[in-house]
Amino acid sequence: MNAPLPAEVRTAQAPVLLFALATGVIVQSLYVAQPLVGVIARSLGLPVAVVSLVATLALLGYALGLFLLVPLCDLVENRRLVLTTLAINALALLVAALPVSAPAFLAASLLAGFSATVIQMLIPMAAAMTPEAQRGRVIGNITSGMMLGIMLSRPLASVIAGYLGWHASYAVLAASIVVLSFALACSMPGLPPRQRMAYPVLLSSLGALWRAEPLLRERALSVALCFGAFSAFWGMVALRLAAAPFGLHANGIALFALAGVSGAISAPLAGRLGDAGNARGATLAAHACVVLATLLAWLGGDARLFASPMLALATLVVAAVLLDAGTIGDLTLGRREINLLRPEARGRINGLYTGVFFTGGALGSALAGLAWARAGWDGTCLAALGFGLAALVSGLRRRVPSPRIATCAS
Repeated sequence: MNAPLPAEVRTAQAPVLLFALATGVIVQSLYVAQPLVGVIARSLGLPVAVVSLVATLALLGYALGLFLLVPLCDLVENRRLVLTTLAINALALLVAALPVSAPAFLAASLLAGFSATVIQMLIPMAAAMTPEAQRGRVIGNITSGMMLGIMLSRPLASVIAGYLGWHASYAVLAASIVVLSFALACSMPGLPPRQRMAYPVLLSSLGALWRAEPLLRERALSVALCFGAFSAFWGMVALRLAAAPFGLHANGIALFALAGVSGAISAPLAGRLGDAGNARGATLAAHACVVLATLLAWLGGDARLFASPMLALATLVVAAVLLDAGTIGDLTLGRREINLLRPEARGRINGLYTGVFFTGGALGSALAGLAWARAGWDGTCLAALGFGLAALVSGLRRRVPSPRIATCAS
């Protein structure tokens, strides 16, 4: 049975900047270990066979949380759920920052990733607090914060660890989560659930939602393909930049990653285009950016085609910006549309959407690794191009209009 939202929630305005900052900080729980894998593994005395768990357990926890924790948005009062999950996240990061045993650290990493799914609670909560005419812009701004956090997480973790040790990277992040929790507690209204059902019934409804919503399926597939290209590029580009003729070291590669951050400006632009009824055209433009980016990355990786290595490197920078812009634009447009579908099922819909999106990224990383092993940078770019072209084809074949366009037409 659906419950109407109270008047104070219907009239409240989402604290957009705070939500954007929060998602950008929280998402670093997933990536803080990636540039520190070697030093953490040595510190904990991990055998070579399980070194990869240092980085992957957080991602595994996140995947579990998308399907097991995020759907609770439809069942539990949202403010209490968000603050409780943030407390768990901060506690897990604090444990990881302490001189604990390897099993305790790995368990804390899994829990940190699991609780980082609070991001996917904040986004639908902001959507519920925002009028439909402004929803795309708001979701775009918050998505920008999340993507900036993803892109900045690796260089920030490296810098903090370089000066203060790897434990400090976790401690600083835990302290930041605590501060954000107090800020959110002061600014979020209570948001009651709009469903009353048992938790097992809630989870079993995920399959029915997936089958019943063709727009969710189309949008999830689209962003999964774009994120596959994104992950293929970013998963292997550091290896190409470190090799001749570029020969970049850690600081140079970090600067390259920072240059790609500028692509995040596409999120609010895509949101505004979606609000204006131009979702299809903006989606195709995002897919075209992804395809063009992979082609430029392919060319830029072969410095022999350019007058100097600097021109080739500049081409790779342009490719990174376009790839980030296209992926983030598609992600924003998709989030806007799925948050117009079923208010009573926003948590489950966001969990499904993000789960498929996450799966596409994991597949892109895996295929890029195989392609690199067989054909180097050319193989990686071919894999990324395949994802980009598939996304473009999916956009051209799209048959389901956005909810806003459908409403206007009727």
